[in-house]
Amino acid sequence: MKLKKLKDNPILSPNPDNEWEELVTCNPGVVYDNGKYYMLYRAAGKDKDHVIRFGLAMSTDGFHFNRVSATPVFGPSEDGPDSGCVEDPRIVKFADDFFVTYAYRAFPPGQYWKYEHDVVNVPECSEYMPAAIRKNLGNTGLAVTKDFLHYRRLGRITSPVLDDRDVIIFPEKFGDKFALLHRPKQYVGKKYGTMHPAIWIKFSEDLLAWEDKDSHLLMTGFDGTWEEKIGGSTPPILTEKGWLMLYHGVEHGGRGHYRVGAVLLEKDNPLNMIGRTVEPILEPSEEHELKGYYNGCVFPTGNVIVEGDLLVYYGCADKHIGVATCQLDELLDHLETDECREAAMRSKKDITVRI
Repeated sequence: MKLKKLKDNPILSPNPDNEWEELVTCNPGVVYDNGKYYMLYRAAGKDKDHVIRFGLAMSTDGFHFNRVSATPVFGPSEDGPDSGCVEDPRIVKFADDFFVTYAYRAFPPGQYWKYEHDVVNVPECSEYMPAAIRKNLGNTGLAVTKDFLHYRRLGRITSPVLDDRDVIIFPEKFGDKFALLHRPKQYVGKKYGTMHPAIWIKFSEDLLAWEDKDSHLLMTGFDGTWEEKIGGSTPPILTEKGWLMLYHGVEHGGRGHYRVGAVLLEKDNPLNMIGRTVEPILEPSEEHELKGYYNGCVFPTGNVIVEGDLLVYYGCADKHIGVATCQLDELLDHLETDECREAAMRSKKDITVRI
């Protein structure tokens, strides 16, 4: 089972006419609402600090997007905790509001791909500075908008002492509680039930109040496979068979190619996994996916279902944006095959771990 890539990919690339997006356009959050596709994409220019912002593009068919503004629609705050960069938006809708989770840092990360991946710039400061400042940790914030042009920052939703990204909110409540996926980088080792960063889930009655003590290990990667290190990719989608969720997997403990898998979770209890793909449904193969600022990376952050088709939007090598599709029923049927159910069973022993 593989997603079909659009032959005209990439659908969005850096724009040399705008300094703030002349180097990078990737990792878009995408929603489909009232007949229009809204794409909030990560963008950066050639500045040494590598300040990252969000641009906005729109489409009526899901494949051909036009930029809406020549300036960023959302960027780092002037002097707040997210004053360094904003990255990787994921979007869900409650009532008339779109809630956006986004990764951020207190200081720009610098052009880290020129050195060792994930090593970012840190400031000169005293030992008494909070870890989020001193280590320039990747935290996650929450913003809300009605039109993708005007935003209100609601605050931080991850621990200030953890590098916690890939944070995604389920678009529906479970009883009286919201649910959130996250990937705390420090939650590794015997105590945590995983040797590599993995996907955790927690529940809360308020979108800003997420206690780490209520976090459950949802799924881990498998040693020696394409998915040793894993993290959530796109907002879960509720289907008649359960919650469909895409995730990314990285080989060699997080130092290799990024690929994409899928899981099916129980409708009323997302802690229960029904099926999990064994082989990736999306992997780097095209030149624009194999050569960029992270070579060999496909990284979905948005997905929609329109007329029975699943459209998946993903970053390509940290430089471009692509889209891949399949019929929703085909993927759901695949996740209910014996091999996918057996893969889910191998994962179930891990979800009993709770912090």
